[in-house]
Amino acid sequence: MRILIWHGYLLGGTGSNVYSRQLAREWAREGHDVTVLCQEPHPERYDLGGASTVRPDVGGLLPVFVLDRYDGYRVELVQDCSREELDVWVEANAAAVREHLPADFLFCNHVLLGGAVGAASGSPFSVKAHGSELEYSLRGRPELETWGREVLERANAVFVGSEHIRRVLEEVCGHVDRVHEVPPGVDVEEWRPRPRGDALAALIAEARNDPPNPGNANERLPDEGNAERLAGFLAGDRPTVVYFGKLLHNKGVHVLLEALQGLEALHVDARAVIVGFGDYRAELQRMADPARTLFTGPFEHRHLVHLLALADACVVPSIFPEAFGMVAAEAAAAGCPPLVARHSGLAEVAEGLEAQYPADLRHLASFATGDAEDLRAKLAELLALPVAARMQVEEAARRAAVTHWSWKSVADRLLTLGR
Repeated sequence: MRILIWHGYLLGGTGSNVYSRQLAREWAREGHDVTVLCQEPHPERYDLGGASTVRPDVGGLLPVFVLDRYDGYRVELVQDCSREELDVWVEANAAAVREHLPADFLFCNHVLLGGAVGAASGSPFSVKAHGSELEYSLRGRPELETWGREVLERANAVFVGSEHIRRVLEEVCGHVDRVHEVPPGVDVEEWRPRPRGDALAALIAEARNDPPNPGNANERLPDEGNAERLAGFLAGDRPTVVYFGKLLHNKGVHVLLEALQGLEALHVDARAVIVGFGDYRAELQRMADPARTLFTGPFEHRHLVHLLALADACVVPSIFPEAFGMVAAEAAAAGCPPLVARHSGLAEVAEGLEAQYPADLRHLASFATGDAEDLRAKLAELLALPVAARMQVEEAARRAAVTHWSWKSVADRLLTLGR
């Protein structure tokens, strides 16, 4: 089968970038002829399973939902672009799609602008709605909401990652037919439990392979000197908490830092590793206790799989609606118990974990959103579990990920429902 995936952005990092490259890899592994249309300048850095990539010429403009720096682009929020600019950008991408038609399946990420690209291509297409465009760009902007509804009406199928995003889609774009709920996937081969005894040495080795980043001038690279910093900070056997993701206010990392500050009074001597980049990092570092908190900059999967083996909990404290808790699902697959804010798509991840946890430990899958006191209490209990109970939770978390969120099951369902 010939499959085109339109993504429009990069392949590294989190969210829809990971979603696109993992689908490409899974479909290519199954023998399909897969092409990914994206703006990734270095696709050779990623395992796409043999899928090819195309980088459409978009004239230097990159319309986004959250402002970040992208070398070589004029970056603008979708809602700050004129309709004329967006139409030109959509047509440039649609022209690139048409050059690779016919296809058996055209899969477009994001209601806007992916749905618009699919519609302009002239080919049957399916759309994956993500929370980012709906919450950050379309909601409350009637022109974009209407445009979104119009392109979705032309789609063969519309995919959402959770019941929460299904509701958001209806709120923002109105009722849409042919909507299918397919949770995002996790690479359960890459994200798997690893021996704790070997993990620190492996993590330090990966950090030594990081590119230079003098003065941490490039926020998208790991911090300079991480190998030595990690070796010192993670020495010993203190309970370890990990956060990985964007360092934005909406991600709620400040709630985690507040919760950590009170753990010592509960007789838990924990430390935390905060992984990621974003415009809130400096403020978070001012809040944190440097003796108990290490900021590393962003990590790739090659780092994280070893870091999670050293962690006793992975906290996902977002205070803003999330389409799905991908970070939590990845941690679960690695056998690191996630503790998530109980709202939106994260609540659905918590329910998946609870279905596998022992009955008396199910409350340790989630905490009340924005409530540092509740998070502190749950963390203290989770970090103090006896060895046997901890092993039960770790095994149950892994079981939940394999059962509900493997990429193979996701890829198969999308093809079946979307054609």
